[in-house]
Amino acid sequence: MLSTALKKYAIIVAGGSGSRMQAAMPKQFLPIAGEPVLLHTLRRFHAFDPDVQLVVVLPEGEISTWQNLCAAHGCLIPHRVVPGGSTRFQSVKNGLATLEAETDGVVAVHDGVRPFVDQAMLETAYGTAAEKGSAVVAVALKESIRRVRGGSSKAVDRSAYRLVQTPQCFRLPLLRRAYAQPEIPLFTDDASVVERFGHKVQLVEGSFRNIKLTTPEDLILAEAFLQQEKAERLTQHPSS
Repeated sequence: MLSTALKKYAIIVAGGSGSRMQAAMPKQFLPIAGEPVLLHTLRRFHAFDPDVQLVVVLPEGEISTWQNLCAAHGCLIPHRVVPGGSTRFQSVKNGLATLEAETDGVVAVHDGVRPFVDQAMLETAYGTAAEKGSAVVAVALKESIRRVRGGSSKAVDRSAYRLVQTPQCFRLPLLRRAYAQPEIPLFTDDASVVERFGHKVQLVEGSFRNIKLTTPEDLILAEAFLQQEKAERLTQHPSS
């Protein structure tokens, strides 16, 4: 099967500053259930496939902080750490540079502050990208939306739109060639980079639980999700 024959990689982009989180430290290092958000994210990928090659992209000035956190929490998940750039585009490009010796495979680009990516989502995204070249996780809109122009607004059909999440998975040669393009303001995520390169982007089903921790309210949700997962584990394995 193609999806199992190809190597898997993941570039975890964790360049947040914590400004919207109103926190004293970058949001990827904030604790949920006593452990840094970024550690929860790495654990999801490692649990999915221990052989996934993980690359964590961090602001250069925060690398030592992460190394100290890894030591404090006994993180034994193998991963490489590289400094990010001034933009997300440059950060992903720096992450890709660590894979320069690799010829093929599927690489997922994922937000370090999305710690609730699940195994089914990863399986679908990696498998679809192996077959079709790309797989971008997205969900339908729950709310009504309006298009705003100047001082007026107009209702639009929400069924024609999707909220894009990560992971965004691509065949490695495709993503490498796409990131050889000059950066432009249109590039807000990896899908926009690949699409500009001329490749059709495939959407796969995401999850409303796959939230990006951005504001203080998100931390409350994250703690609730972890508590629910813990309760479910105890129900399934009472002796653990």
